[in-house]
Amino acid sequence: MCMYCKGKTMLPSLTTHVVNYKNCIIIIKNVPCEECEQCGEKYYSNEVAKQIESLVNAAKQLMQEIAVIDYSKAA
Repeated sequence: MCMYCKGKTMLPSLTTHVVNYKNCIIIIKNVPCEECEQCGEKYYSNEVAKQIESLVNAAKQLMQEIAVIDYSKAA
């Protein structure tokens, strides 16, 4: 169930996760998620959230102005 709109149908989907960190943009594309059919709110599993955190931390080490990471190729 969606915590935002209380919709009952969540569908498997892919999204792009964007992080703004110290004037740098980190973009992670093809991130698996559950998307609310009613409002479009997206939710990550604990495993995906941990992987996102790991990818963001790795990108922070690069300290580029823009970093684009493909989740499906990083796992």
